[in-house]
Amino acid sequence: MLAHAFKPLIIKGRALLPIVQGGMGVGVSAHRLAGSVAREGAVGTLASVDLRHHHPDLLERSQHTRDVAELEAINCEALQREVHQAKQLAQGNGLVAVNVMKAVDTHPQLVRAACAAGADAIVMGAGLPLDLPELAGEHPDVALIPILSDVRGIAVLMKKWLKKGRQPDAIVIEHPAHAGGHLGATRISDIRDAKFEFERVVPETLALFDELGVARGSVPLIVAGGVNSHQKVSHYLGLGASAVQLGTAFAVTEEGDAHPNFKAVLAGAKPDDIVEFMSVAGLPARAVLTPWLKNYLNREARLQGNAKADPRRCTQGLNCLTSCGLRDGLAKIGQFCIDLKLAAAMRGEVAKGLFFRGADPLPFGDAIRPVRELIDYLLTGKRAELLG
Repeated sequence: MLAHAFKPLIIKGRALLPIVQGGMGVGVSAHRLAGSVAREGAVGTLASVDLRHHHPDLLERSQHTRDVAELEAINCEALQREVHQAKQLAQGNGLVAVNVMKAVDTHPQLVRAACAAGADAIVMGAGLPLDLPELAGEHPDVALIPILSDVRGIAVLMKKWLKKGRQPDAIVIEHPAHAGGHLGATRISDIRDAKFEFERVVPETLALFDELGVARGSVPLIVAGGVNSHQKVSHYLGLGASAVQLGTAFAVTEEGDAHPNFKAVLAGAKPDDIVEFMSVAGLPARAVLTPWLKNYLNREARLQGNAKADPRRCTQGLNCLTSCGLRDGLAKIGQFCIDLKLAAAMRGEVAKGLFFRGADPLPFGDAIRPVRELIDYLLTGKRAELLG
């Protein structure tokens, strides 16, 4: 394991590097990225949503059916394959986690499939994962890690879980003003609220643990969003966090599972290229202003004005979200098929895809570097000589 000055992240008795790779769908963080991060001794995370796009045989099978149950089974099979491959690549090192969005309609099936496949941890956000202990109840050795953004949400979850005799094995605290993808706020106007600042949330959460009689070190806090330098890692760990989580910086590594065009779009984006909008899931989101997204935002008001409930709008009839602006005719939120757009981005289709990205500059600028160099820089401040 890499030598560094920080305390290890302890999850389920495992001593890990205090670095967590965030889950990114569709297919952006699959087995190659998650397994490579875990192999270095850190936490690698698979995004569970629609991994069939990495498996041509499963994609072929799915194109010949509109049966929802069959499509769900295909996606669970893809997830299990990816977990097995990530574990093999990790070679027993680190921790292989699976991110499951609470907002996904099939989240119970995905949790059970991931646990059965041997995932070391389940990470769940995009909604309060109050039922996660029950969903993973048959797998007590699997770590359960909720994603939340403020102390109020943490308090609600902690009290519910403690009544069930379970406490989280760690908590990811994600800042909506910096993270990519779906953001942990109700409205776009809320994402920069001071209640989300790590300097506020971390101390408040530690005080909450004291109030609840929870030993501070027993629930590691992992801060996520805007972590892009060794200095920030040192600052947040000094604040009381046990680890940091990064998404975009890992997505653009050599081992990232998405197409090179995807990495180029994310790494080359300037601050003015990154925008916030309402996604189909009813949550604010952050992405690169690509041709498709610019065109969509120009048409958004008209599309919302014509919104109507129509399940046939879903890609192949797959009801991926519990609540969907396009399928359910919810006029105030997104009016596009997120599965199609994220899959197009993963394939590198710049003109068609939706490219989620965090708001901050990347550690290596527009350079594409290996996972090991990124982790080394975050923990030691040392940079390998950049090529080109």
